[in-house]
Amino acid sequence: MDFAFSYIISRFFYRIAEFLRHWYVVGTYTYANFVMGVLRRMDRTLAWRITFKYLFKPLYGDYSALGYVMGFIFRLFRLFVGSIIYFAVFVVALLSYLLWLSLPLYLIAKLFF
Repeated sequence: MDFAFSYIISRFFYRIAEFLRHWYVVGTYTYANFVMGVLRRMDRTLAWRITFKYLFKPLYGDYSALGYVMGFIFRLFRLFVGSIIYFAVFVVALLSYLLWLSLPLYLIAKLFF
């Protein structure tokens, strides 16, 4: 009888530890891959790095002064808007992640208090 009781107790703590490992370690890795995938797909549309690389190049190969000025203004505006969009997506992802991390703690606190 002593063996059955110790086995049940050890399995109980093992399952709790396994849940926490899966929730926090595996879940964090999975969520990070998901967020990075979303940011990569966004970069195909926003092209922030390429726009920054060609910030001082003229727009559409127009090498006049107007082409340089308009290219710089257009690309600077595009970088600004892209940065705001990236920042908003990052903040939403961070807040969702923090909410997801605190969910087990909230449920345990709700259960006992």
